[in-house]
Amino acid sequence: MKTFDLTIAGLKRSLPIVRLSENLAIASFVLLGDTELAVLGAEALADKINTEFDYFLTAEAKGIPLVQCIAQEFNHPKFYVARKSVKAYMDNPLITEVLSITTQASQQLVLDGKDAAELKGKKVILIDDVISTGDSLAALKQLAEEAGAIVVDQLALLAEGDAAKRTDIQFLEELPLFD
Repeated sequence: MKTFDLTIAGLKRSLPIVRLSENLAIASFVLLGDTELAVLGAEALADKINTEFDYFLTAEAKGIPLVQCIAQEFNHPKFYVARKSVKAYMDNPLITEVLSITTQASQQLVLDGKDAAELKGKKVILIDDVISTGDSLAALKQLAEEAGAIVVDQLALLAEGDAAKRTDIQFLEELPLFD
């Protein structure tokens, strides 16, 4: 299997190149289970935050360990997670649809109505592991804004393909796309 060597937050990782379609392959980056990278990546991303904020918001699931570690960097007691489905405990959830580069079908992002109420009028930083097409981040931003939150920054460990050219996000390293 072909691989792509990545150095991020001082750590080297060898990522398998995975074909998504006839014309597109990606270096598959999975943060889940990589404690060392979550901690060091969070430290490096925390250094990029230079704006006042109230909360962090991420999408389930791969952003969770990263946002947990970033919140710890700031000794921040709480962060929010948009889930991939409506849960029984949710009351008046906000729901949006998203199609990311690594999924084969449309998915939901769901923000509990209680969380939405707590985010109203608050300054929020969106956190993701990888930004590629930007669709997942846009859906997360839509949920935040529907809740009445003010998105003050958007951060990720990696920006993939054309996302690396964006000026509205901050990230640590660029991840190429492959033919």
